[in-house]
Amino acid sequence: MARDEQPEPTPPRGAFLLPNALTTGALMAGFFAMVSAIGDEPVAACIAIVIAGLLDGLDGRVARLTGTQSEFGVQYDSLSDMVSFGLAPAILVFTWTLDTLGQPDTVAAKAGWLGAFFFAACAALRLARFNTQAGVADKRYFQGLASPAAAGMLVAIVWFSVDREIDPQLVAWPLLVVTILLGTLMVSRVRYYSFKAGPSRDRVPFAWIFVLLVLLVLLAIDLPAVLLTVGLLYVLSGPVVTIRGRARQRSRRRREG
Repeated sequence: MARDEQPEPTPPRGAFLLPNALTTGALMAGFFAMVSAIGDEPVAACIAIVIAGLLDGLDGRVARLTGTQSEFGVQYDSLSDMVSFGLAPAILVFTWTLDTLGQPDTVAAKAGWLGAFFFAACAALRLARFNTQAGVADKRYFQGLASPAAAGMLVAIVWFSVDREIDPQLVAWPLLVVTILLGTLMVSRVRYYSFKAGPSRDRVPFAWIFVLLVLLVLLAIDLPAVLLTVGLLYVLSGPVVTIRGRARQRSRRRREG
């Protein structure tokens, strides 16, 4: 090395504290959600999972902005996601309604806890696949429904039902089907917008600011209903995006042929 060449400065290890602290906060929120669900406090569990989702969205961005990305942070984030968006929503939906499907030791009762386990297992598979494809996947899209989105959909359904005082037993079987479908979407090849690409410029169109304002007003008016609507639209957008993409590929192949 020449004398005038200086090694590139490396960020101090203390800088890694902030993103990992956010990940720890998300992990704590997920654990609190499980405690609340077991304690028959479904709304508190829903709020905790939403907070975990917000913190999970911040830790990666903070790591990228501060240049403190690390393999440790990636693995720690995945473990936190498994608790917050795999186990916590599965326990929430089971304790709120799936444990009422039938008497103990009946097929219906087993279907309840097996459906919740299926969701948690699919979340684990989804996170493992995401980690192995992190360097080669298209950042504009997720392959399969992201675990925070799947967890958010379950949270929105439970929160909306509790807010409208819907009897859990009335939605037990439909929610079992939804839980299994969400788990299947997580491990599927259906593509979803990741919203990671972001705008190419520092400024965004004024219309986006207006849309954000309207969304905030709607959230303030009826938070559970808006979350349910947004979650449902996002879950349904995946098949639409996938079908359109495959149709374009077939059309391109015909033109090239």
